[in-house]
Amino acid sequence: MTYSESNPSGNETTPDVFILVGFSYLNKLQILLFVVLLVIYLLTLMGNLLVILLIKLNPSLHTPMYFFLVNLSVLEICFTTSVIPQLLVHLLVEEKAISFANCAVQMYIFNIMGLTECCLLAAMAYDRYVAICQPLNYTTTMSSRVCALFAGASWFISILVEVVPSIWIFSLPFCGSNHVHHFFCDIPPVLKKACADTSKIKSVGFTVTVLFVMSPFLLILLSYIHIISTILKMPSVEGRRKAFSTCSSHLIVVTLFYGTALFTYLIPKSSSTLDSDQMISLLNTIVSPVLNPIIYTLRNKEVKGALRKTVEKNYLFAQLGISGNED
Repeated sequence: MTYSESNPSGNETTPDVFILVGFSYLNKLQILLFVVLLVIYLLTLMGNLLVILLIKLNPSLHTPMYFFLVNLSVLEICFTTSVIPQLLVHLLVEEKAISFANCAVQMYIFNIMGLTECCLLAAMAYDRYVAICQPLNYTTTMSSRVCALFAGASWFISILVEVVPSIWIFSLPFCGSNHVHHFFCDIPPVLKKACADTSKIKSVGFTVTVLFVMSPFLLILLSYIHIISTILKMPSVEGRRKAFSTCSSHLIVVTLFYGTALFTYLIPKSSSTLDSDQMISLLNTIVSPVLNPIIYTLRNKEVKGALRKTVEKNYLFAQLGISGNED
């Protein structure tokens, strides 16, 4: 059931399914983890959907910064949905199987979301750079057409770039056990099951990381070097405070995303720490998606104001509806 032969010698095989070992070692505690993750997942969906609705319903938020924030919220929903629902199911069942095709799709979508977020965060940093360092040119530089181009390019490039590595990985022969020591189909644990030379794929992966993960990070860094330099030259203390406040939410999100990602993928791993590695990877998967909408609502006066107006408006409509019924 688990493997089908790909050649007569039987040395190389193609799996029908992978078994995602995941958090099996937790035994009965898997139920507790299921409850925690379910709550976090629902909060992620509700928080990001709330941000999207607030921005769509309030014309005052129809600006480049919030346009990118809508894209980021959509991305976070897709990012966490590519992993968490499957994990929730596996926490409740005995055989934690995922088909070969579904494994490939999960890996592809997960990596697309990761690369797209890197590009979107860089676009948001550039938006803040233009707003603070070149305010007179902001309207023309960050026009709706330019914003749509940035967002579209972020999605399109990521979708295109991830096609080759994903097809390449799942074209490899696999052998030995079909048990993957992870809770989703991530590249490193799946590559460990391949019985072929993976050095070229790893080189491609390194190139993709440098071009589409670290390059956006360097652009963000350069943007904020100019932003901070410009803010420090402002004569007004109030002006400096307002300028910093418009960037603080984005800076926290960037720190969370890159901090957890670098901690997950760049820290040396050993076979003796597989369980702790999975926990770190889980944090990378759930922390940013659930915290980003909280950061942008609690630290942003415009979003909080829009939320308050929306609640008050809906409350007023509800009261008028009740009064109308009574008449």
